[in-house]
Amino acid sequence: MSKAEEFLTSEKDHFGKIFVDVSYAIDNISPFLQSKDLTGRKYVVKLPVLRKYIDLISSAEGEIKKAGFLGFLKNDKCLELLKEYKDDNSEALNQLEKCSLCSCLNCTADCHFDSCLGCRRSSKIQTCDHVKINVTVHDDFRLELTNDKTGHSDKYKVLGTLQDCAMDEKYIVIYNPISKEKFILYYYTGVAEDSYGEISDITEFDFIASTMESINL
Repeated sequence: MSKAEEFLTSEKDHFGKIFVDVSYAIDNISPFLQSKDLTGRKYVVKLPVLRKYIDLISSAEGEIKKAGFLGFLKNDKCLELLKEYKDDNSEALNQLEKCSLCSCLNCTADCHFDSCLGCRRSSKIQTCDHVKINVTVHDDFRLELTNDKTGHSDKYKVLGTLQDCAMDEKYIVIYNPISKEKFILYYYTGVAEDSYGEISDITEFDFIASTMESINL
């Protein structure tokens, strides 16, 4: 098998599974959701991008088979067009991968959380109790905040964000890779920029901490 064929097989296996999982989920939840709720799911809107990518993979496989051993130049052209489409649509394809692993994928509950409307790029809801709390994890969510102790800016990795419907609050858990410290803050999302606040209630703080610990983040 040539390198081109290996690449196409790998892509087809990987994204083919995502397509099947998401398509099955849409078929599964469609009878139970209103049209506006269904079309509000990110994976419903973005699925055509993945469908076209899989079609392009199949077309490239056909072209390479027809070209045979001496068609390496044509193989390169097929892969170039395929990779160009993937690069142009990388955000949608990456998000669909996250959606296929998200707790919302097959959910038909009467949702009071932000759900897809509050989802950041390359994020997924790791766990949700459908009533009070859910936890979102992120691939590439980093912050630069001023350290109150030193007055200097520090960089933090976001370990997770949480939404508590009962308290009508959002929280963010951040980690400083230099000091190895973790912090839990109120999380206020804004149009222009987000803001953060200190949690003074010990019971509330401990609940968020224990929720995060329960999913080993």
